[in-house]
Amino acid sequence: MQHLYRFSLKQLSVFVSIAETHSVSVAAQQLAMTQSAASMALNQLETGLGQKLFERQGKRLRLNHWGHWLRPRAKRVLMESQHIMQGFAGQQVISGELSVGASQTIAEYFLAQIIAGLDKTYPDLAISPQISNTEAVIAGLLDYRLQLGIIEGHCSDSRIAQQVWCEDQLVVVAGKQHPLAELEQVNLSRLSRARWVLRETGSGTRDIFNGAIHGKITKLKVWREYSHVPSLVALVADGAYLSCLPLRSVEQAIKAGELIALNTPDLDMRRSFNFVWRKDSSQNPLRDCFIEHAMSLALATLSE
Repeated sequence: MQHLYRFSLKQLSVFVSIAETHSVSVAAQQLAMTQSAASMALNQLETGLGQKLFERQGKRLRLNHWGHWLRPRAKRVLMESQHIMQGFAGQQVISGELSVGASQTIAEYFLAQIIAGLDKTYPDLAISPQISNTEAVIAGLLDYRLQLGIIEGHCSDSRIAQQVWCEDQLVVVAGKQHPLAELEQVNLSRLSRARWVLRETGSGTRDIFNGAIHGKITKLKVWREYSHVPSLVALVADGAYLSCLPLRSVEQAIKAGELIALNTPDLDMRRSFNFVWRKDSSQNPLRDCFIEHAMSLALATLSE
C-alpha cells in the first residue's frame, strides 16, 4: 500500500524558518508561536514525511540531505499559497511583496527610480530589494529567496529565464597622472603591463571585463579586488592603477577631470542589463509589473 504523505502550510513555515535561523526558539519568535508548538510542528512534519530533516550540532540545527532537498520546494509552496490567499481575499492583483535581487551598478543608478515609480502607481506593491553581485543574485533565484533578479550581462544557467532590459558599456579608466592617460590609444601590450584594481570575481562587471580580455591578455597584474566601486575610483584617481568600471559609475568623475577614460579599441565591453527569474516559476503579475515599469523607465531615459 502506497504511503500517504501529509503536511500543512504551518509545518512548512516552521521548517523554513528553522532552516534559515538554525534555531527552534528563534523560529518560534519569528512566527509568534511557542517553542513547544514549533517543535511539535517540526516533529509532525518529519513524521508525516517519514524522514528527519535536520542534524543537531550543539544547540543549532543544520539541514541534512532531505532538508536541503525540501527547503526550496517548501518556499515555493508557501509563496504560491500566499498568492492564492491574496487573490481570494479580494485584493488587487498588483499587491503583495516582490523580492528583487540587483547588482551594485543597477541598484545604485536604477533601482530607487523603479521603486519610487511603482510606489506611486501601485501602493500595495512592496519591493524587497537585495543588493549583491550577479553570482549571488542567481543563487538567490535558484534557492527561491528571490523572485526576480537584474544582472549585468547574460546568465548561462539553463534553469534561468532572462530578458534584455537595456544596454550599457564598461570603460577602462586611469587617473590623470597615470602615464597612459595622455595616449590617444592604448594597446593590449600596455594594458598587460599596467597594475589593476578591479571588481570582485562573481560580479557582472568583472565577468564582462574577463570576457573582453580572454585570449588577448594572458596575465593581468591585479593588485586589489573590491566590491565597493568608490574605493576603486579613489585608488585609480590616485594615479597608480587602472580599472574597468561601468561608464555610469565613473561618468561624473570623468567630467570632473578626476579620471580619464582610455581609448582601448581592442576591447569590446558593451553589455546588457538583464531581468532573470526561474524558468520553472509560475506566472507572476508582480514580476511582470516590475519589468514593464523598468522597461518604460529605460525608454524614457534613452529619449532624453
